[in-house]
Amino acid sequence: MFSINKNDPAKLKMVGQPVSTGGEFPMSLTISHRSGQVCILNGGRVNGVNCFKQDPLLGLIQMDNTQRSLNLNLTSPPAGPAGSLSHIIFNEDGSQLLASVKGIPPVPGFVASWNVDPKTGALSEEFSRFTPGQGGGLPFGMAVIPGKNAILVTDPASGFDIFNINNGTSASSTIVPIKGQSDTCWAAFSNKTGNFYLTDIGTSMVTEVHVDDNLHGTIVNQYPQGNGTATIDDEVATINGQDFLYVMGAGATSIMVLSLEGPGQAKSVQRFNFKQVATKHGMTIDSNNVQGMAVFVPQ
Repeated sequence: MFSINKNDPAKLKMVGQPVSTGGEFPMSLTISHRSGQVCILNGGRVNGVNCFKQDPLLGLIQMDNTQRSLNLNLTSPPAGPAGSLSHIIFNEDGSQLLASVKGIPPVPGFVASWNVDPKTGALSEEFSRFTPGQGGGLPFGMAVIPGKNAILVTDPASGFDIFNINNGTSASSTIVPIKGQSDTCWAAFSNKTGNFYLTDIGTSMVTEVHVDDNLHGTIVNQYPQGNGTATIDDEVATINGQDFLYVMGAGATSIMVLSLEGPGQAKSVQRFNFKQVATKHGMTIDSNNVQGMAVFVPQ
């Protein structure tokens, strides 16, 4: 856990000491907007989730009754991408913790869901299993659909899935194909445009998607980022009332910045090559070093 200097965000200070995730291959984390609870997704042989509370002096502290297994037969490091874990998020009100598990075709993957105790943060002993509809099978990156107990899940088997979570134990799924997609993996949401932005590492394409009040998904526009840029993680940040999309181009060791002028109107404004900066400071970075990113905007 690190604190960030709001006046100089490049200055990070470790809070407390590093803690074990309780597994062998940690791969994703999420923070509850309701409670501040931090939960980790572990892949590999010891797979499942584990949660911590934040202490301003001691850092991360293990929470009781939050380490839960997915009971998957995986190795450390895990093989993949098929058959491996992907992403962890809370639903909109923080009452459920969700983890995505890719299948091994023809066996589909699933989204695991644990109920979260509103007082203690403890997780239900068992998880519920939400399976994608016909055509889906590799649930990957997840994003909350605002105002609905529903999530958009990227799916390299088709395009993306929309899960309507009926209650804590069941969900229905709608598959929306993306024509010509290769590996649609991550998604981010813009409050300004009301749309989602999905990245495809294989085609280096950003696809803008709208989900209506009836949870019907449609493709609004697509934005090529250049052959071989290998677009992976993406994040939306609001700066001075304007939304910007930041896209990690692993193949180009760059971050592409798009200004979200309105629905269907994303405009490329910058490409920042962080490898060049790292080289000046004696660091060696290539496309295999690049994994994910997060955006920090001082309030």
